[in-house]
Amino acid sequence: MLLLDGKKTAQEIKQNIAEEVSSLQQNGKRLPKLALVLVGDRPDSLSYVNSKEKNCLSLGMACEKHHLPSDTTEESLLTLIRQLNEDPAVDGILVQLPIPEHIHTDHVLEAVDFRKDADGLHHVNLGLMLMGDPYVLPCTPNGILQLLKRYQIPMAGKKAVVVGRSMLVGAPTAILLQQQNATVTQCHSHTLNLVEECRNADIVVTAAGVPGLLRPQDLRESAVLVDVAMNHDADGLCGDVYSKTTASALEQRLYAATPVPGGVGPMTIAMLMYNVLELYRKHEQ
Repeated sequence: MLLLDGKKTAQEIKQNIAEEVSSLQQNGKRLPKLALVLVGDRPDSLSYVNSKEKNCLSLGMACEKHHLPSDTTEESLLTLIRQLNEDPAVDGILVQLPIPEHIHTDHVLEAVDFRKDADGLHHVNLGLMLMGDPYVLPCTPNGILQLLKRYQIPMAGKKAVVVGRSMLVGAPTAILLQQQNATVTQCHSHTLNLVEECRNADIVVTAAGVPGLLRPQDLRESAVLVDVAMNHDADGLCGDVYSKTTASALEQRLYAATPVPGGVGPMTIAMLMYNVLELYRKHEQ
């Protein structure tokens, strides 16, 4: 089985970014800059933000972090976002989710200028993606696409099943696969005969967050599995399908698969870094 090594591929992408940023610095240019906004003290969110800051700085890009208390008002947060929108030195803005319940997430995401939307989740950017003319792409779906492309996985004419329909992963991934000329079926919690749908697929993308959602025998022989989920079972981190328990059976059955961990996760961070650089390029045009 071909292992779709997201960790290795992400490192290659980040190396290319670092080289371009180094060239900018050598030529006396302004450096790409990401603004990270965190509201509250959730340990997981703090860890994610610190990781993003560390990645950004390691590639030579500038990063500023705004850590606001959990009782921050919606208006205060929106004021900060407006200031970042207007700051010519800021190329990308990322508001770490989830945010406290007293703040409307949609209001916050839509307040970010779509031309500085590092996550690629603004409704304008999702609409442009749907039209096939993206300004910037969502990080995880684009990470999946780049992983398939770099390992030369054929998509045109193939039957793909995407399990999950969130605007974060499932829905954009289905659109991107369609734009690569795959025939896409999108499944979810109300889908009847999920196993039958997956057994007929050449490519299966799982993003449901349900450990053991599918067994190895539920996938077609020589299929490609992209397991996006990051779950926990008795053996530690696992996906919806890929785990320490199922790894051996998947290796014998499939043509290719992403490991968990080390598959889609590192690609998400790499594509965030790519988006910051891409927004910088557009900003400087």
